[in-house]
Amino acid sequence: MARITIFPLPGAVLYPGLHLPLHIFEPRYRDMVSDALARDRRIGMIQPQRPEEESPLYTVGCLGRINDVEALEDGRFNIVLEGERRFRILRELNVTTSFRQVDAELLDENADEVLAAVERASFEREAMRFADAHGYSVDWEQVARLDDVSLINGVSQIAPFDSAAKQALLEAPGLIARCELLVQLMQFFGRTQDGDEDGATLQ
Repeated sequence: MARITIFPLPGAVLYPGLHLPLHIFEPRYRDMVSDALARDRRIGMIQPQRPEEESPLYTVGCLGRINDVEALEDGRFNIVLEGERRFRILRELNVTTSFRQVDAELLDENADEVLAAVERASFEREAMRFADAHGYSVDWEQVARLDDVSLINGVSQIAPFDSAAKQALLEAPGLIARCELLVQLMQFFGRTQDGDEDGATLQ
């Protein structure tokens, strides 16, 4: 079990091994960064279930380490978090700090899991359709050189989906399950855009 200082931010997810740049301007989160820098440089990224203050949190987030930091003269920070491990909240703590803290279980990842060739090809084919449909410029030669984990987690982190979809990707039990869900979400997003369906849950 680990005690984690958390940064609840809708739509922002972090994965182990990936980076997330953040601009910190609210006073309580300036305090959070200052505290983290004085201790172990670690902050847990997690999404709130609703946008309002003190909203309940989703259960799973990712612990990140502050790799780069720029302290601005007015007290704001520009930081870059590097994802270390996903965590599952066990309970939120009653604290006197301005920022929230939790007790959490650190989750293990299956480092040996890889995609089958047909799964990788299917994903890249769907990603190309998705990118073309929305006018995204992608260096596909560079994509082809990425390992499976960097590709699937990287797309999951930056995909323009809503908070619930991003959370489902983060909570997926493994690489293959996350890849399958990503394909489903890209297909769904394409259908709702083409048909302009009411009630779509993706942004």
